Amino acid sequence: MRVKRTHSSWLSLGAVAMIAACSAANSGATLSDDGNKGNGGQGGAEPTTNTATVSSGFDPTGGGSDGSLCDSGPNDDEDQDGFTPSEGDCNDCDPNMNPGAVEVPTADGETPADENCNDLEDEPPALCDANLALEDTDPMNGARALNLCDQTGANDKTFGVISAAYVRADGSAASPGVQVGLLDGFGPNVSPRAGDRLLVLSSGHARTANQPDACGTLSCYGSGQGVPPPGFPQDVPSCTGATDINDDIALQLRLRAPTNAKGYSFDFSFYSFEYPEWVCTSFNDQFIALVTPAPMGAINGNISFDSQNNPVSVNIAFFDVCPGCPLGDAELQGTGFDIWDDAGATSWLTTTAPVEAGSEFSIRFATWDTGDQAWDSTVLIDNFQWIANAGTISVGTIPTPK
Repeated sequence: MRVKRTHSSWLSLGAVAMIAACSAANSGATLSDDGNKGNGGQGGAEPTTNTATVSSGFDPTGGGSDGSLCDSGPNDDEDQDGFTPSEGDCNDCDPNMNPGAVEVPTADGETPADENCNDLEDEPPALCDANLALEDTDPMNGARALNLCDQTGANDKTFGVISAAYVRADGSAASPGVQVGLLDGFGPNVSPRAGDRLLVLSSGHARTANQPDACGTLSCYGSGQGVPPPGFPQDVPSCTGATDINDDIALQLRLRAPTNAKGYSFDFSFYSFEYPEWVCTSFNDQFIALVTPAPMGAINGNISFDSQNNPVSVNIAFFDVCPGCPLGDAELQGTGFDIWDDAGATSWLTTTAPVEAGSEFSIRFATWDTGDQAWDSTVLIDNFQWIANAGTISVGTIPTPK
């Protein structure tokens, strides 16, 4: 049983120095925009570390005898994008145009293109979460809450969600119950980043203070003792954490990337009752986004961490939502993290990662209590987007551009 510390005793543990170091690390995070980057139709920030370059290898100077069209028969695949004209490829000269591509809206002054060959140009991304219920535990609807509307089959060539499941942190089967919620906001001041719903995973109850099944206190028990993925819980430098995890819950998705994708991004925000009392202690609740196969720059497969490689926990450099914190406490209001105990959070953060065009991969969004089942933590996840018109994509996490 943990004994609650006072704020003065927490300060005596040297946490002030820890937070100052984290803030200094955060101040070095930069936002770059070379005018080229887009993510599934929206511009985005590009992390500056752990860089991997993805290229298609297509020679745009090739073409047919008329100088503009490939000499392609109905069953040919001149651009080697996996689709023939008879399969719906509307431009067999360009590997970025076929039924397996994602639409990329063009900037002002550019000529629009029909990347996905559906006879429409620059159509907005689909939204599919308008009618999802708070208590819905269908994992495909969890994917829809993330803005992943396209589904595909294991033997298809189109992009989207191949399979979805709620699991424990190690990938074993789970019964999510109230540890999962599809919310239309998190309190009055935090709205979905895309569509009408966001996915909430919690080591307690994935509910705000005024919703049915709200925890009503800082600790509600869930799935019990779990098995961490290899390499986790990840320690923070100079802050050795416990090795056991509890009340773990995860959404695991199997995805196929669009044939023109260079990467992907998603937004998340992490809340914890561990803050501020348990900074730099063994109780290091965490959120990870575990990708298989792991992209270059991942840490044990995880792609969400700060510029000092600190995992997402109360020790991350971006923990700046709380009374007296740089971003204030507005994003805590109405969530339960404002009334059930002292608590803190990150604001919205964006993680990006590179992907091989047309490839299949899995991503497991997981959170857990570390060291015991007390002092719950919750993560909000939303706005998954494919990045289709950038040259270089990096694994990294930065504050979400406003």
